[in-house]
Amino acid sequence: MHTIRQFYGERAGKRAKAWRLLLQQLSHKSAHNSGSISGQLNQQQQENDKLKSVNQFFNQLEFIDDIVLWGIQDYWAIPQEFIGAGGGDCEDFSIAKYYSLLALGVDDSKLRLVYVKSMSLNQFHMVVAYYPRPEAVPLLLDNIDGEIKPATKRPDLIPIYSFNGSKLWLMKQKGQGQLAGNASRLSAWNEVRQRTEQQDFRRPIINLDE
Repeated sequence: MHTIRQFYGERAGKRAKAWRLLLQQLSHKSAHNSGSISGQLNQQQQENDKLKSVNQFFNQLEFIDDIVLWGIQDYWAIPQEFIGAGGGDCEDFSIAKYYSLLALGVDDSKLRLVYVKSMSLNQFHMVVAYYPRPEAVPLLLDNIDGEIKPATKRPDLIPIYSFNGSKLWLMKQKGQGQLAGNASRLSAWNEVRQRTEQQDFRRPIINLDE
């Protein structure tokens, strides 16, 4: 977090601190409840709380197109860059939410990044899907519609493909989709994962904090 402040400035450092505190508070709450019988029975509610808190936190950031912020047509920012810049596009919102939920102990098998066609915007878009059970209809975390809803309640989104840390699916319905191989087939996703691991930050061409 100190690195984010040094690299992007004081306001970015404050955002990074707020992000860290959010993750710490949610992790502490989860650990406090996990030892009790009621906590074990209420694991789903704990994960729902994590989804809601993470979704609300990142949806406060500014939406801005890659070409304006980064100077290129399509750039997938790592979470630290998104926090540092103070904004990004749909991929950046989704990637930051995905990594935050992983950090909070949500299993990767329950999460997917979903590339969709937004019929209301007539453009491609990305959201996070959360599967409480393997066979369940996923809940969608979106920066356009801030309310977390089941995929069946989002007829405006047409799924195309989805992926997580290991797998890639071609989506033919609102639920599971057809397994299409390893997520490493997606070069942009490979780069995000590598740069996240290496903490490879880059600066946008404009400063949203000025």
